[in-house]
Amino acid sequence: MTAWCIVVAAGRGARFGGEIPKQYVEIAGRPLLQWTLETLAASTRVAGLMVVLARDDARWWSPATIFGKPVRITTGGSERADSVLSGLDALDGLVPETDFVLVHDAARPCVRADDIARLVDEGSAAGGALLAAPLRDTLKRADADGRVQATEPREARWRALTPQLFRRGELAAALRRARADGVIVTDEAMAMERTGFAPLLVEGHDDNLKVTTAPDRVLAEMLLARRGA
Repeated sequence: MTAWCIVVAAGRGARFGGEIPKQYVEIAGRPLLQWTLETLAASTRVAGLMVVLARDDARWWSPATIFGKPVRITTGGSERADSVLSGLDALDGLVPETDFVLVHDAARPCVRADDIARLVDEGSAAGGALLAAPLRDTLKRADADGRVQATEPREARWRALTPQLFRRGELAAALRRARADGVIVTDEAMAMERTGFAPLLVEGHDDNLKVTTAPDRVLAEMLLARRGA
């Protein structure tokens, strides 16, 4: 099975800093977004790419295909959920509502092909899923003064990663319901959880890094170099 992948690239990356939007910061001589799109297009499970851009994006280089996979674009919104919904709507006519779609962060260039394959296989059988990594560190809850208030159990705690996989129509309906309820969802799984659905957690590799800060950029370069990207 293959699926179209929505790539959310409409944000500014304020935590990263600098005047250039994070997705266009260069890593090993190429924009971060280019690395991510090429990584996704290299997967045999990705049928095409729907890239969601900011309305004023002047840096997009307009590829028609990447590694033979079609590339389409649409304009995002003020929140991540708005951008994902825009991508889902733009796939109307290309992807039936009952088909699965992937949603991926533009700032995750190191996702592995075998993780994508397992997500598509296991997630489609389960009706929807997300890549995730179990927490391995000890967790502390802080008070207002930054002092330890309690040690939290880490059992059954996972870090949500991307891609995430859901049926196009069901995810669009879940995102619209959250918006109508005034709830800002931070990922697609949260929107689906609000409808009563329990997405499957598919364990992915910890090196599926999201580039959020400048040190993350250095680590991403190391990971890509190690893979011979």
